[in-house]
Amino acid sequence: MMGRFVQVLILILFPALVLASCSGGSAPDVLTTTTILADVARNVAGDRLSVGSLLPAGTDPHSYQPVPQDAAMVDRSKVLVVNGTDYETFLQPLLDTADGEETVIEASKGIRLRSEIDDKSAMDPHMWLDPNNVIVYVDNIREGLTEFDPDGADVYESNASAYIDHLTELDAWINGQVAQIEPKHRVLVTNHQAFGYFAERYGFIVVGAIIPNFSTDSSPSAQQLADLIEQIKLYDAPAIFLDASDNPDLAKQIAAETGVKVISDLHLESLTDGGPAGTYIDMMRDNVTKIVQALQ
Repeated sequence: MMGRFVQVLILILFPALVLASCSGGSAPDVLTTTTILADVARNVAGDRLSVGSLLPAGTDPHSYQPVPQDAAMVDRSKVLVVNGTDYETFLQPLLDTADGEETVIEASKGIRLRSEIDDKSAMDPHMWLDPNNVIVYVDNIREGLTEFDPDGADVYESNASAYIDHLTELDAWINGQVAQIEPKHRVLVTNHQAFGYFAERYGFIVVGAIIPNFSTDSSPSAQQLADLIEQIKLYDAPAIFLDASDNPDLAKQIAAETGVKVISDLHLESLTDGGPAGTYIDMMRDNVTKIVQALQ
């Protein structure tokens, strides 16, 4: 009889406990929108401030739909780090309902933006795929954290300087890896238009994208797919590169018509929970290694 009573009590209390765990608890000092930004911010903040990501690992920010806990996290945050350039389309409703007055840091502030050829108002938000742009992120985050916590200025300056050294080394390493690919083979076909900054920095040509848009939250027309197939044949592109969160169905259909490989395990929008892309630098090394192997 007592066992039955305990079971009933658990059934009554469990929903309340779940709600309490979602709405309560401590929030990080610094909340970022993505796992990539969280890693960069941790390298600047060090042990002085706690850092967390609003989106979990493996999530595509383009198609993310907020859950009730997100509003509470934003409301409790002291510092909010965003990418900017309309990347976080899910964020504004959360800010509208938040009662807190957090410091907002736009990590991409000051970076020269790329736009679509046919729509100059559409800006490419994928700046982090060029490590030199991440150096700008670091400077903006350091400045924002210093404004929020002036007593930590020396810590943030020292941490930022050390991390920038690692990013500079990463850039040199990528250049060395890309040098292994013959220039005529430095062609990229992607799921959506994410590789513009990377291609511009390292001498690639972006032949086209399955979704000819900076966001995955749209669909291609039959004519656009037909045009992409022609471009793949024209440039003799050997592979289509997808983020691990992308649906590979259309890429596989194109591969069946063109004979290209489908590389479906890059990490472009999010880090992983552990390897192979547990940090931004690990992510870039893993992506570049797979790109070079596919194009050699």
